[in-house]
Parts: sequence; C-alpha cells; structure tokens
Amino acid sequence: MHCLESGKAGRPCVVLLHGFPELAYSWRKVMPALAQEGFRVLAPDQRGYGLTTGWDGRYDGDLASFRMLNLVEDVIALLAKLKVKKAHVVGHDFGSPVAAYCALTRPDIFKSVALMSAPFGGVQPAVSRAGPEVHAELTKLGRKHYQWYYSTREADGDMRRCPQGVHAFLRAYYHYKSADWKGNRPFPLKGWTAAELAMMPSYYIMESGKNMAETVAPEMPSSVPGWLSDEELSIYSSSFEKNGFQGGLQWYRCATGAEFVSQLNQLQRKTIDVPALYVAGASDWGIYQKPGEFERMQSEVCTRFRGAHLVDGAGHWVQQEQPGKVSGLLLEFLREAQAAL
Repeated sequence: MHCLESGKAGRPCVVLLHGFPELAYSWRKVMPALAQEGFRVLAPDQRGYGLTTGWDGRYDGDLASFRMLNLVEDVIALLAKLKVKKAHVVGHDFGSPVAAYCALTRPDIFKSVALMSAPFGGVQPAVSRAGPEVHAELTKLGRKHYQWYYSTREADGDMRRCPQGVHAFLRAYYHYKSADWKGNRPFPLKGWTAAELAMMPSYYIMESGKNMAETVAPEMPSSVPGWLSDEELSIYSSSFEKNGFQGGLQWYRCATGAEFVSQLNQLQRKTIDVPALYVAGASDWGIYQKPGEFERMQSEVCTRFRGAHLVDGAGHWVQQEQPGKVSGLLLEFLREAQAAL
C-alpha cells in the first residue's frame, strides 16, 4: 500500500480514506493541519488506485478482493504493519462507507469516524436498489444510474480512452460536481423512484445514450479553479492514464452486485457506537443521492452522532474545495473524541 504520512509516530493516529476518482493526494491540504495539531496522519492509496499494488484490475479478474469488508481489512492490515493499535478514521465519497464499516465492525480499533459527502444509512437489505424496477423506469425516462453504468465492462475504456483525454475528462468531471458549477443546488428526494432520482444532475442520473466522458464534456470550465491547479490535476490524470479506472470501478460492481451486497446482511440493524461526524459541501448532491440515508444516519445508525456540517462554497470535493473549513471541523471533532478515550 502506498501511503502518505504527516506527523510523528506515537501520536494519536488518523486514517484518511479517499473516494473515486481520487487518490491519497486528495488529502494534501488537510494532512498538514491535522499533523500540526499533534496527530499522526495516514492517507493510503486504496485498493485499485495509485501506487498501491497487488490488486487485479481486469474486468474478469478477482472481483471478490474488492468487497467492502476486504477494503476494511486493507485498512486494518496497514495499521498493523505500522504497529498502530487504535486510530480515528475519516472517509470521503466511496471512502466514507469504508470508514463506516471500519467503525461498525471494529470499534476496538477505530475510536471515532468522520463521514464525508456520502452518508451512511446502515446496512440495508439487498433488494430495493439492486432490483430492476427503478432501472426499467429510468430507461423509460431516457436515463440511467451512474453506479450501474460504472459496473459495465465499457465504463473503464469510455473514460480511459475518451477523445478529450483523461486530463480534460477529469477537469470537466471535477468541475461538474463542484460548487463552481452553479446548477448544484441539492435538496432531499422523496424516495428511491425513477422520477425522484431523475431530478439529480446527469453525472448521477445519466442520459441513456451517453457515457460518462460524453456526459461531462459540455461542462468543461473556461478557467482553472484555485482549488485544483493543472499541476495538481496532473497527479490524478497521470495516475489514471497509467492504471485506468477499473480498479476503482470494481468497488461499484461489488456495491451493485447482489452477491457481495448480501454478504453484509449479517450486519443489518448494527449501529455505529463510536463518536461520529458528517461533513459535506453544501452544493454536494451526494448528501441526498440515496434518499433517506442522511436522516437515518443521524437518527438511527450513529448512536453518538456529533453533528452534520454542510460547508458553504464546496461541492462534492469538500476537502479540496474548502480545506481550511474541513480541517477545522475535523480537528474540533478529533480533539473531543481523543479526549474521551
């Protein structure tokens, strides 16, 4: 596992878990702030990403190694290798459910959890979202759900070999999901129905005839934002040009496949009983993309919930768009959680 590190060994440890399509590098603006306040900060490239090796990136390869509880085992193995017995865990985007399952299954190791962008509404029966009804209705509307598109054989090639190139694809993708795209004005959806889901932007509920590279291309920004320079973006683009996207897409295949989702059924009704925090950009549709999870996280799943913070001036990439605000919220939470140990 390739891992970025700030702070000294022996200090209270915080593990930062990135999402898709990102890297450990997405925490570059948060790590120094946490380390300066006395924490040892670890940010790995997770299985399927970056400079971490040993994973099978073939579509017909070893998909089981990307199942959720094995991603948790990856984090535990990293801590064991570094002789860290206890840690706080923070996850963003797809890193958020990994962090949630870390706290859910191993509270003896993970003493607090901060979830970012993707709420965790608990382990749900493997039926409603995997069923064909909603997807059939979306098809009638000329739309399709991005997670099921990401689970197709074509998705990796669509992005890796897109006409505009990976760098331009990622520039448009990051812009489209950020606060810079003024159409991002999220609101709660009434339920998991095609009509409700279709209210979300096309990066979540895509047009049926377009792939993701085609979807985001019209949203290419005219200027480079201050929160993600071309030099910074090249860290991502060069990595995905080399490795492709399939490693990260395997996670979606496990999340949409009944076999791997059903393996989590044993954890239904289990709660997160360590201190928990939620942070997202106020312009992030990720808050509401799974209707009801934002509310259920706070009222049922996290028994020691410490607050939900929606950060102004940020969309989906909250720790990159507003790193100062995110660092401040994390530090306040981590100090309290550490003091309670």
